Amino acid sequence: MTDRPPTPFPGEDAGVEAGGPWEDHEAVAGDEGEVRLLQDIEGAGSLAVLRRGLAASPELRAGLLLTVLMALAVAAGKLLVPLTIQAVLDRGLLGDDVRLGLVLLLTGVAAGLVSLGIALERSTYLRLARTAEDVLYGLRVRTFAHLHRLSLAEHTAARKGALTARVTSDVEALNKFAQWGAVAWIISSIQIVAVLAIMFVFSWQLAAVTLAVHVPLLPVLRAVQRGQLRAYDRLRTRVSETLAQISEAVLGMDVVRGYGQRETTRAGLHGAVDRQYRQQMRAMRYFSLVLPLTDVVGLAAIATVVASGVWWGDAWGVSAGELVAFVFLANLLVAPITVIGEVLDQTQTALAGWWKILDVLDIEPDVVEPVDGRRLPAGPLEVRAEAVEFRYREGERVLHGIDVDIPVGASVAVVGETGSGKTTFAKLVARLADPTAGRMLVGGTDLREVDPVVRRSVVRMVPQDGFLFDATVGENIRYGRPDATPGDAAAAIAALGLEDWVATLPAGIDTPVGERGESLSVGERQLVALARAHLADPGLLILDEATSAVDPETEQALEVALARLSEGRTTISIAHRLSTAERADLVLVFDDGRIVERGRHADLATAGGVYTGLHASWQGATRAGLAAVAPTRRRTSSPAGWEARRGRR
Repeated sequence: MTDRPPTPFPGEDAGVEAGGPWEDHEAVAGDEGEVRLLQDIEGAGSLAVLRRGLAASPELRAGLLLTVLMALAVAAGKLLVPLTIQAVLDRGLLGDDVRLGLVLLLTGVAAGLVSLGIALERSTYLRLARTAEDVLYGLRVRTFAHLHRLSLAEHTAARKGALTARVTSDVEALNKFAQWGAVAWIISSIQIVAVLAIMFVFSWQLAAVTLAVHVPLLPVLRAVQRGQLRAYDRLRTRVSETLAQISEAVLGMDVVRGYGQRETTRAGLHGAVDRQYRQQMRAMRYFSLVLPLTDVVGLAAIATVVASGVWWGDAWGVSAGELVAFVFLANLLVAPITVIGEVLDQTQTALAGWWKILDVLDIEPDVVEPVDGRRLPAGPLEVRAEAVEFRYREGERVLHGIDVDIPVGASVAVVGETGSGKTTFAKLVARLADPTAGRMLVGGTDLREVDPVVRRSVVRMVPQDGFLFDATVGENIRYGRPDATPGDAAAAIAALGLEDWVATLPAGIDTPVGERGESLSVGERQLVALARAHLADPGLLILDEATSAVDPETEQALEVALARLSEGRTTISIAHRLSTAERADLVLVFDDGRIVERGRHADLATAGGVYTGLHASWQGATRAGLAAVAPTRRRTSSPAGWEARRGRR
């Protein structure tokens, strides 16, 4: 167990265990949504989760009848042993004459049927395992696809680690259950029903005795099951929190080191791991009760059957062979009950994970794609916003009545202070979210009515961070168009005038960029992102502060690439550096979610309004920056220098 931090960390609850060892009074860390999930699962119960899961997993229903029949045959095969023993004793050995031939015949037939049952059990297990894997495959794919359909507002409200947990650890919890637990439930349940039926055929009195011993176990198992479900629902939340902490610690490693926060970060991570550990131990307490309890009840049932049969067997008309067979039947009843007790723990963690996955699938996407969408014209596109408003989930409005017309082929710069709404406006143009009021039209068509495939091909957004995948430079460029060839990627490099830069890389266009492009500088990652956008050949290009974090080493190449990329298409640039606004045909000035000024740079810079202040601040910062960095040493263009720079990262 990790050392518990002396004080609560961000996201850590300060709850204490006020109840006994079987009660968990610790508050669930996280937002109100997690508390709501816990209340929902407590109110719904396992059967409700199972019904919802079956409805969301069509693979599970395919061929279910045949699978159940096979499992029924397997359970019936297990009954051959006690039935054969009863027949051998009563008809072959305990009668007036020993009928050795009948004994051998019955034994041989039973041996053959048992062998057949073993083969059938193997086939049934493989069939169930294959079905389970199909279910998990479909569930993971549908959950991942659903996450990509959720809007910007939904992703902004959720922690990325929690969403990742839905398609990783929560599905893995289901996977462990599917590999054995689901199979055990089906076969064991059918075996219990079949054994009880045979028991009542042999002797309803002994069957009643057996049930009387097991009945008190049912409310105990029910209480344990409900407690386990609550405990494992909390545990899935703890796992999500741990993954979120790990994700933040890894992705923010440079900031952590740069600000000397390694101990604080480590303590926060240890706190998340410790909370997960403590919740895991709470959940395991239930399992530690179930297993010995089922064993004790099972042994008590067998002992009670033997005692009752010996004492009242003659009065109940139970022969010696039937009593021996009944003891074997009691043992066959004990075995599946014990198995169910063992998999009950696994079942609860699977149901808790399933519940959280289903909760994600229940979120209705805010951005609903049209079934038969409209197409957009080729070439540069007009953009028009009509009374557009937007608010994030659980927040106030960030855009207020935006009205603007951007003509075909125009180069537009959107400027404003941080939080003014300019980036949100750009994301609405790309339909990463829909306006909460008003309309956003591209090419004269409401974006809600445009075919999603068409929209993604003609409207492209280059984000601020220039995200790259762990592949080569060329492969990242080809990501812009699914059918692109290596030659197309090379042509995109040439079209943007980036051949000299590519020549400085160790393997040219085939140079690996590393995870998230970390082998390249910020500016170089942006160059690859621009080449990727050029290959897509959109009619509308949206640049989200494309030059905001560019290093001086690649700024000149980036300026040339941006100029060439903007030719022949409508361009909207979220401008951090006002040098972008100086070259734009139209400048839109955002302030507090509204467009307060619009016009050309030369006119706005001297108008004495918001833009004048922004321009003056930018000029002052630029002069101060140039004085601070001069003289600047240029980056070496040799492969050795590139490797040295890569090593420093």
